[in-house]
Amino acid sequence: MVVVALSSRRDLLAGRVGVVPDALTLENFRRVLDSFPVTTWFGNSVAIALSTAVLTVVTNLLAGYAFAHLRFRGSSTLFVLLLGTLVLPVQVIMVALFRLVTELHLYGTYWAVILPTSASALGVFLSRQYFVGIPRDLLDAARLDGAGEWRTFTRVVLPLAKPLVAVLFFMSLLSSWNDFAWPLIALKDNDLFTLPIGLLYLQGQYGPDYTATMAFALINVAPMLAVFLVFQRFFVRGFVTSGLR
Repeated sequence: MVVVALSSRRDLLAGRVGVVPDALTLENFRRVLDSFPVTTWFGNSVAIALSTAVLTVVTNLLAGYAFAHLRFRGSSTLFVLLLGTLVLPVQVIMVALFRLVTELHLYGTYWAVILPTSASALGVFLSRQYFVGIPRDLLDAARLDGAGEWRTFTRVVLPLAKPLVAVLFFMSLLSSWNDFAWPLIALKDNDLFTLPIGLLYLQGQYGPDYTATMAFALINVAPMLAVFLVFQRFFVRGFVTSGLR
């Protein structure tokens, strides 16, 4: 992808592109940026992905803590049903989800994409597994000192869950950033499109112009790759300590 994105279209058609191109060019990026509102689509992707990631982290942490350390009727059954949703592909619920966001007058807005994905069964499972490993004596000591459940969670549990927060944030960020099917359905205005949708639009416009396509794909991939490389030690630690091996 990098090699083709930095190669000229003429060299590609002539078969002169190897592992290392003879001449590097940024013409493909200029052509894409001049022809399409890539910066707008990039901003939409950032806004939607960050909002979804923040909401998902908050929801998953609270639900995971409840399943791990709060006792209420039907908690085990509810947790099993929650895990059962992992086997359901998103295509199964798309029609019902579309009717829901339409009736809530959210269709064609950011919220139509953000709210339906602001929770994750896998994220709740990882949170629950992580919080189970926190000694109950530590929580009981906080309660004996007069801390309520919310203060116990924010002052005792949350500071110990930094690796988990990193994992949940990146998983949600990556999933939302790369999501294609649901944003394509929920967003109707070109100015609200995200990068994955824009990539399909570009392919339809340029046809076999693989250099422009790879340049656009590189713009889409680079931010998530950078985030992972910077925070990878937190992701690995979070996965190991949450019980997913």
